[in-house]
Amino acid sequence: MAVNSFIEGAIKPLLSVWRRPLALAGILLLTACSHDTSLPPFTASGYADNQGAMRIWRKDSGDEVHLLAAFSPWRHGDTSTSEYRWQGDQLALIELNVYGKPPEHIRARFDAQGDLSFMQREVDGQKQQLSSDRSRYIVIAPNRSARPATPSAGAGRPAAGRWNAAAHTVLTCEGQTVTPDLDSRAPAHIERRQSHASAAVSIAA
Repeated sequence: MAVNSFIEGAIKPLLSVWRRPLALAGILLLTACSHDTSLPPFTASGYADNQGAMRIWRKDSGDEVHLLAAFSPWRHGDTSTSEYRWQGDQLALIELNVYGKPPEHIRARFDAQGDLSFMQREVDGQKQQLSSDRSRYIVIAPNRSARPATPSAGAGRPAAGRWNAAAHTVLTCEGQTVTPDLDSRAPAHIERRQSHASAAVSIAA
């Protein structure tokens, strides 16, 4: 799979989670409702849209933020992961992996000023040079000087709650019942997750 295809499949959906209000098919949250708006040291979430399923893990440790996302397409393409590490407000590391045939790996490091200090691409274990256009896209895509926003940031925060499979509604953490605007495949994906869960699945919409 080409790097551009990977970026379309993994980086853009990931960035949309943190940069703008969530207007996605649906997000499967692995955490329950809470009245505590502070971000816990570890969070896990994900969403499903018409392209596939994205799972996202975030770990906060002091002034460091570690973000890992895994994208699994429904039909065509390969599973891919994208990893980001922030030191303070500066992005320090990007690692992109495509688990195809052949596998592809890209690593980029940034210095304390946010400038690119190292970039390497490997395809099937062989180092290859990135084109200037692809290098530039990878460098500027995540907005190097901005760490991911937190759910408590206010604007655009999704309404999280318990999924009602019979009515296709969500009972929010605030006690309201809402009908989310879901992609046609999203309910089936949620119900598959529900079939493996012992309690009602929480989503955000």
